[in-house]
Amino acid sequence: MRRIIRKVVEKLGYTIQKVNGDYIYDQIFKEFETFTMIPAKLYVENLRVAHMVSQHIKGDVVECGVWRGGMSAGLAKLLGNDRKYYLFDSFEGLPQAKEIDGADAIKWQSDTRSETYFDNCKAEIAFAEAAMNKADVQFSLVKGWFSETLPHFNSGKEIALLRLDGDWYESTWDCLKNLYPKVTKKGIIIIDDYYTWEGCSKAVHDYLSSIKSSSRIFTSPGGVCFIVKED
Repeated sequence: MRRIIRKVVEKLGYTIQKVNGDYIYDQIFKEFETFTMIPAKLYVENLRVAHMVSQHIKGDVVECGVWRGGMSAGLAKLLGNDRKYYLFDSFEGLPQAKEIDGADAIKWQSDTRSETYFDNCKAEIAFAEAAMNKADVQFSLVKGWFSETLPHFNSGKEIALLRLDGDWYESTWDCLKNLYPKVTKKGIIIIDDYYTWEGCSKAVHDYLSSIKSSSRIFTSPGGVCFIVKED
């Protein structure tokens, strides 16, 4: 199956690359590991998938749901300072999970003592600012709920890479509704929670269906879900 996915992605004009045996990816993770809750292997796989845009695609990089900014900073370190990076987050934690998000999501959010709770993913905005300053790129932090901030976003450029880490149905839907049309053709959308929460995957399917999209959903060899935009 992985060979089939690789062939399909390559047919679209991309290859999922290793760089110096992944040494660069590993170094980026070590630089920003205190700013992310993503495990090392999955973090590196995000970088490997994101690296595909550097081969062909110009444009902005946008992440929705950034916590302390460690993933955004890693992407910036990898993709360089000839782009602008936009980080959207409430910085107040996740909104309340609803029935459409699934029983597991509601249970997780109610277990405030869990090691994976991370104060409901709340983080001070200063962490993200510090991470991005460390990456030494042009960036903007946009604080607020996606439903309030994203409708007003217009950088004047298309999006080359969009990374969604909004967890729930409504958050993911808001991101796709407002930002998917701004992603350039062959641009990449990474969906962090596709395999974690029911609401996220439902939102992705519902949105792509609503616009009758022919874009496909892929899984990288290391387990990262992403879309290569076709329409």
